[in-house]
Amino acid sequence: MRDFLPADVRRREYVIGVIKEVYERYGFEPLETPAVENIETLLGKYGEEGNQLIYKILKRGVHEATGEADLALRYDLTVPLARVVAEYRDKLPKFFKRYQIQPVWRADRPARGRFREFYQCDVDVLGSRSMVVEAEICAAASDVLTKLGFNDFTIRLNHRRLLTALLVSAGVPDEYHEKTLIALDKLDKIGQQGVEGELREHIRAIRAMEAAITLLYFFSDLTSLESAAEVMAGEDLYDKQQALNEATIGRLIEFVGGNENGAKAIEELRFLLTLARAAGIDHRMKIDPRLARGLSYYTGTIMEISVKDLPGSLGGGGRYDELVGMFSKQDVPACGFSLGLERIIQVMTEKEMFPKTIATSSADVLIGALDEESIPDALKLARELRQIGRVDVYPDCEPKIKPLFAYAEARGIRLLIIIGSNERESNQVTLRDLSLREQQTLPIQLIVREVREKLSAG
Repeated sequence: MRDFLPADVRRREYVIGVIKEVYERYGFEPLETPAVENIETLLGKYGEEGNQLIYKILKRGVHEATGEADLALRYDLTVPLARVVAEYRDKLPKFFKRYQIQPVWRADRPARGRFREFYQCDVDVLGSRSMVVEAEICAAASDVLTKLGFNDFTIRLNHRRLLTALLVSAGVPDEYHEKTLIALDKLDKIGQQGVEGELREHIRAIRAMEAAITLLYFFSDLTSLESAAEVMAGEDLYDKQQALNEATIGRLIEFVGGNENGAKAIEELRFLLTLARAAGIDHRMKIDPRLARGLSYYTGTIMEISVKDLPGSLGGGGRYDELVGMFSKQDVPACGFSLGLERIIQVMTEKEMFPKTIATSSADVLIGALDEESIPDALKLARELRQIGRVDVYPDCEPKIKPLFAYAEARGIRLLIIIGSNERESNQVTLRDLSLREQQTLPIQLIVREVREKLSAG
């Protein structure tokens, strides 16, 4: 859990502002939920690993000595959303499109880019099974990253029913599906040998382990398709991605054979690619059967954003048609996506992707009084200038100008206005443009116009 200094906060607010602006252009509405939920609301929704990472809150008062927990800190934003929809369904529109940007807490082991308190930026649609929802969510996430300056990212696609069909076709018994998926989900992180080691460690039944490794080899062999697609398509990004997706679909059809659920999942992915083409993001979309997101509540399409030459992802999500039903008897289909705010900020900082203005001061103008008699004039001028820009007043009286220069430059303030006895007697002020290293003395009645012109010119 971290403190955020002013420059950190400005970067975060910039990214959050872009996310909000894009999501609202797509018709999404804001939602906020409490930091604390009943522990029963969270337990059992994230799998065995997730349960261990929930921050539990002990009972209070006379029940404190029991060591029992009845509340917990919010683990993610999706389960609270499902609770809200179940509780307020009659007050929400037929198709509830919401975005939510709030902190969540996980008792995880801290590491680079991994924190115990972090923000999630979720966007979800509830009430429709149409794959228009997936296409719109992917388009919105793509627009966010493009506006932030990312240009070499891919939205990886898979389907939970396709994953199940692949497991069945490989011969993995039902009781080993979850362990196999958890291991396969780490393929990009620890490689083929690492995943094979985990499979051998956690699956003791010989035939089940061999079936899981067969599926691992199938996933690994798909990497050869990317090279083939590059040769076929050359430099054309659109043709390359289309060729790769068609080749992948062909291999999948061969592997799952006559599995009905697998065939339906493949057709859904194909249809999503068609919708993505209409939305103008098909060159971003990549069918990747290796994608096996660990959260147990996904029921259909799953998605994850990867950036070339960067480990990990910038966000992910999928369809979870059964989650709301855990809180009510209503059947409410849902699909959502979560952008990784911390990861995005980290990458943008390292690659110097933020606009230079983000790192500057929160003030455009600094007014300094050289003596106590000039303080009222400084405050009066500040009040006028705040109608056109951000103005700070130096709180101490400085008989010399040098400390004012040093303070303004240290804070990145562009314009410095100095008022002293000489300025008051002549009814003038001294204006220093620190970015241009220019200084001029102006009549007090002209200073507002001059500052407005300088700020407008940038």
